Amino acid sequence: MARVCKKWRMIAYDTRLWRDVSLRPEISGLHVGSLESLLGLISIRFGPSLRYIELPIELITHTVLHELANKCPNLTHMLLDFSTAMQLHDFSEMQAFPTKLRYMCICLSEVIFMEGFMRKIYNFINGLEILHLIGTYEKVEEEEEEIYEVINVHKLKSATPNLRVINLFGINFVDDSHIEAFSSNCIQLECLAVNFCAKVNGSSLKSLLQRSRRLRCLLMNQTNLISEHVMQVEWEKTSLQELDITATDLSTECLIDMLTRIPNLRFLSAGQLNGFNDSVLKAFMELGNPKNLIALDVDSSDNLTDDALHKFLSRYGHQLWGIALSGMPHITDQLWQSVLPVFNNAKILVMGTQERLGVNIHVDQLMDGIANNCPNLQRLELRWDPENLRFSDKSQKAIDILRVKCLKLRCLVLSDGRYYETTKANFERADRTTVVRTTTNCRVSNYYLLSNYRDLIFN
Repeated sequence: MARVCKKWRMIAYDTRLWRDVSLRPEISGLHVGSLESLLGLISIRFGPSLRYIELPIELITHTVLHELANKCPNLTHMLLDFSTAMQLHDFSEMQAFPTKLRYMCICLSEVIFMEGFMRKIYNFINGLEILHLIGTYEKVEEEEEEIYEVINVHKLKSATPNLRVINLFGINFVDDSHIEAFSSNCIQLECLAVNFCAKVNGSSLKSLLQRSRRLRCLLMNQTNLISEHVMQVEWEKTSLQELDITATDLSTECLIDMLTRIPNLRFLSAGQLNGFNDSVLKAFMELGNPKNLIALDVDSSDNLTDDALHKFLSRYGHQLWGIALSGMPHITDQLWQSVLPVFNNAKILVMGTQERLGVNIHVDQLMDGIANNCPNLQRLELRWDPENLRFSDKSQKAIDILRVKCLKLRCLVLSDGRYYETTKANFERADRTTVVRTTTNCRVSNYYLLSNYRDLIFN
């Protein structure tokens, strides 16, 4: 490109193009053939423009990190991917590391101990505000393997006193002692996510919420919470506003106790809970404070009846921005049609189940209702099996109305089938090629509405 003409050369060599750089080929497609090439890029291309960089294991060396520290003074975001590592480089000579980092994400290996590297960077990362430690949850096989604590969380917490957001995702060795460690030193903590950390049982919650008075967001999806531990927390004295307890197997008694004592809940994700039934929803309405609730996810809560949901949504639907009632075969388009008129502020809707139903879903009428009642809609997912979707020759008109009236719609997710092809073709004719997607490649959730959503993004 730089050889075409002087103007193209000037554009190609503009350092502003190198503001955000991912050198992980499986993520960005960019691949650096040698360390010498990368060192040349750092000094010639990156310079003061670089703000964000992702490095794979083969490029994480002390020479590269020295160059980044010396040549990139404005580097604030860094991702280090050790997930495929079988052996670390030698960091004994490392004397420098970027000092202005606000955000750091470390993808952990299952078997490589990080202490040799971490010990060298502790003095440089005390300004960190956002920390992601990403485990190997998605790579775990069925067979039981020995678990190694590959990073020393207790030492790490002492080096990072200014953390606001901590995300420990899918780490097989993280338990409540690690949560205790962070809460004892990070007094500015606003958001803690321990999704898919199976050893977390909630015994640290009481001390966490007593110490971290600023904590507003607590995400504990797929953890093994024990109801007795959760009920010991003084929920009424907390500042908690956003809570995810999906698939935690909490009892009905515990859910009632918790939801009626949290004073200012605005985001609730409580899917896949057998204990979440009509009595919980009724207690939340009568004894709790759902007046500030803007997001509700009760995915696969089969013990909730459509009558209880109808009462709740009729009363509070006007204030909700995100509603997910997916994974429940008894919740069909009839309930949605009855409550759509109150969803004037809805930005996210998730509906349907992939189970084959005995009834059909009249998707044209549903799309028409969504288009006429949800002008602010940004994301919509219909998970129903394609065989259950009934649509006519006039379905193009309903899709047209949705496309024209919901101008903020960024994402429409459908199960792969005839209706998906019809809808995708309609949007493509209007030059909106990225909106319609399949459930195979995309899933919609209420997480977009979290106050710290941008800080929680990784990979």
